[in-house]
Amino acid sequence: MNGLFGVPLSGMATESKRLAVSAQNVANLGSTGVRSESAEEDGYVPQRVLATAGPQGGVRGQTVPKSPPSVLLYDPDAPDADEEGVVARPNVQLEEEVVTQIQAQRAYEANVQVLETMDEMVGTLLDMDT
Repeated sequence: MNGLFGVPLSGMATESKRLAVSAQNVANLGSTGVRSESAEEDGYVPQRVLATAGPQGGVRGQTVPKSPPSVLLYDPDAPDADEEGVVARPNVQLEEEVVTQIQAQRAYEANVQVLETMDEMVGTLLDMDT
């Protein structure tokens, strides 16, 4: 029976991770990005969460870097601009992150509802047994 409760709990954990990763992306929106994927530079690499099937059912959230990690923008006034006025910024779109956060919230709420319904069903089943 514990395995049944693991399904919505794993969904809740995955959506919590998705929300946290998205919030981190938004917080680093104006950070310096990396110039290339092969270079070892300091810079923020945005992440995303992939939901994969868990071994006992449910889902597992895996954090992976976004590809490409950065976009090049022309901003000659930026302090980190190169000699041509180009800066690397993380590949993060605010609109996309807001949608991701709303989806994560709704999916979390749905998993909470499943967990509450399962709890009520188990309670009713135990009441019938006595």
